[in-house]
Amino acid sequence: MKRIIFFLAISIAYFGFSQQDSTQNTPSQTKSETTNLENGTVNEQYQYLLKRGGNYSANGIRYEVIRIGELNKFMKNVQDSLSIANKSLLSLRNTIAENTTEIDGLKSQLSETSESLKTLNEEKDSMSFFGVMVSKGAYRGIVWTIILVLLFLLLIFIYKFRNSNFLTVQAKSALANLEDEFEQHRRRALEREQKISRQLQDEINKNRAKK
Repeated sequence: MKRIIFFLAISIAYFGFSQQDSTQNTPSQTKSETTNLENGTVNEQYQYLLKRGGNYSANGIRYEVIRIGELNKFMKNVQDSLSIANKSLLSLRNTIAENTTEIDGLKSQLSETSESLKTLNEEKDSMSFFGVMVSKGAYRGIVWTIILVLLFLLLIFIYKFRNSNFLTVQAKSALANLEDEFEQHRRRALEREQKISRQLQDEINKNRAKK
């Protein structure tokens, strides 16, 4: 009797194992009538045992009588079903573990790809300036600053060159004027010297003639 009660408890506990299959069939169908312990779902086999068993009442309590051979067969089927379910569960766990490992690897690859893309974008938006990577905006700012400074220095150079050229022209003009004045002064001095020499020679000649 205890084994029967134990069987009923186990059967009820695993009743939900095949609930999905049992919902596909109605009590009015004839499939459960032809189901035996060699085929069918656990629930169908359970219903088969109930129909095959007898029953009696004692002290107001109804008892079900089931053959030991069929009960052992049913228990073996339940154990086989549980074994298959455990194998399926283990396979699913292994598949989940493999998928988790693969997902972690893909996440790692995605992270590396994101870092590489970030580096490429930074390199794309940057330029090397004397070995230092700077942004294109900063690079353009530095280049334009250098150009403006060079342009400013060029303007200063042009100004100084023109000023120096102007002073040089003035100096040359003043030197030419000075040379002209010196030449005129030299020519006049030479003329005076020649005039004085002639006068002196004339006086010498006069004195010689008187003697």
